[in-house]
Amino acid sequence: MNTALNDATNGVLNETTNTVHKHETGASEFETECGLIHHVAPDNLCRVSVERAVTSESTDRCGRCFPGAGGY
Repeated sequence: MNTALNDATNGVLNETTNTVHKHETGASEFETECGLIHHVAPDNLCRVSVERAVTSESTDRCGRCFPGAGGY
């Protein structure tokens, strides 16, 4: 079993919008807590460290996954 998929520090980056989402713990690779990227092609998604992504100036945080964040 791949423990990285269950690690709460991991997220999913929508490369089209440069928005990071929290990965849904225990879910498949690209499922997120908010469920907003279910329509995005897997080629436009990648797994990222939430800690690194939220400190990046070029990445936005999903407002549904991260309290106090902007975005959708």
